[in-house]
Amino acid sequence: MSDNTKTIKGRTGDWEIVMGLEIHAQVASKAKLFSGAAVGFGAGPNEQVSLVDAGFPGMLPTLNKHCVEQAVKTGLGLRAQINKRSQFDRKNYFYPDLPTGYQISQLYYPIVGEGVVEVEAEDGSFFNVGIERLHLEQDAGKLIHDLSPTESYVDLNRAGTALMEIVSRPDLRTPDEAVAYVKKIRTILIYLGTCDGDMEKGNLRADVNVSVCRAGNYEKFKATGDFGYLGTRCEIKNVNSFRFISQAIQYEARRQIEILEDGGSITQETRLYDPTAGETRSMRSKEEAQDYRYFPDPDLLPLDLEEAWIAEIKASLPELPDDKRKRLMAEYGLSQYDAIVLISEQAKADYFEAAAKGRDAKLVSNWVTNEVSARLAADNKDFSENPLPAAHVAQLVELIETNVISSKIAKEVFDHVWNGEGSPAEVVEKHGLKQVTDTGAIEKAVDEIIAANPDKAAAVADKPQAIGWFVGQVMKATGGKANPAAVNDILKAKLGL
Repeated sequence: MSDNTKTIKGRTGDWEIVMGLEIHAQVASKAKLFSGAAVGFGAGPNEQVSLVDAGFPGMLPTLNKHCVEQAVKTGLGLRAQINKRSQFDRKNYFYPDLPTGYQISQLYYPIVGEGVVEVEAEDGSFFNVGIERLHLEQDAGKLIHDLSPTESYVDLNRAGTALMEIVSRPDLRTPDEAVAYVKKIRTILIYLGTCDGDMEKGNLRADVNVSVCRAGNYEKFKATGDFGYLGTRCEIKNVNSFRFISQAIQYEARRQIEILEDGGSITQETRLYDPTAGETRSMRSKEEAQDYRYFPDPDLLPLDLEEAWIAEIKASLPELPDDKRKRLMAEYGLSQYDAIVLISEQAKADYFEAAAKGRDAKLVSNWVTNEVSARLAADNKDFSENPLPAAHVAQLVELIETNVISSKIAKEVFDHVWNGEGSPAEVVEKHGLKQVTDTGAIEKAVDEIIAANPDKAAAVADKPQAIGWFVGQVMKATGGKANPAAVNDILKAKLGL
């Protein structure tokens, strides 16, 4: 199955994949959703646990206003409906890392309703993904099974941490689309500052719902809204990398198709993806989806938001990726591709704008997305940790624009600058890297080479592309510093082309 086609060939005909994703994003907040306990990575086991998180009798949850603000901000960033009244519910189930025996979540009245996200596909086209809802809920703790052969250890540091669950519509059709969608949501959250998007620490993870149906049935579902046209879905829990999302979907779709083609039926269940074996495995069955006995949390009043407060949050939103992309294209004349690469990280786009003032924007964009990005990647750094001042890139581009150096010499200059030898102008001076634009000096080199190679000079008239050999010789003679445009012009005049 290729990653971007919407049909998969089976033994008995074509199939389509249909997916909806639930993204769990940890809210960027110093304290938990209903307690004052600290949130953060790297503390010792059970060092960040309040009596509320530990489920002590008589403890009352107190809602963290900052987490509510972060959820509203995210809803606005997803162009979604903000519900002025929402309500917290208890979702009852027993698990050793959930001391209260229930999770506080939102089922019937979530804080954010329907929205839509525009996603860039690999080929530069766009597709929309509907957002069904965003609700706030608590995370559970963590069980550690490999410290002892007979016991499991419970770490409650994560228990009670605020999560936003962002639920999409079943609008995703290929592994590539699913990955592009998660990347887009992650970028939006990072721009907003509502989640740091760190997938390695589990701060952003996805539950992937996968089903397959016969080719053509998805269109019928879209036209009628009748889920009967779609297959039974299985949910793959907690996938925390783009690569694993793609692999899990491909494996799961194939698994379901094989069962259906052998005359079996799909059981609705929760599965886990095992990256080592490259397969999904059954975790628990969801016959009619478990009865969590939801009911409104008696300790928490319904949440009423004031219009003025929502407006205040809206006014404080930063420029979002879609708006930034459109502005970079309009203001700097960049191609859609270049703009998309630049906005993928907020720091990268800011750096580009700082370097592009008054310079050739396309050239600046090339240096930022190619050389600078490559060096940072090699040093395992993000753009926010970039040691190179934007002014240095601006100066390097200015030296190319004013013909002080050629683009080829610029690469050498960049090496010295990156290694901390000073600004591009200082490096050019120190290493004598100015290109030769003095036509007299270039003419002298051209004359000498033509005189030494009369046969080659005569042959150029029949075979004009042979001029390339002469260009190479002149560049060699001038130590690579001759202005290539001037070399070409002088050679053409002397060789009668």
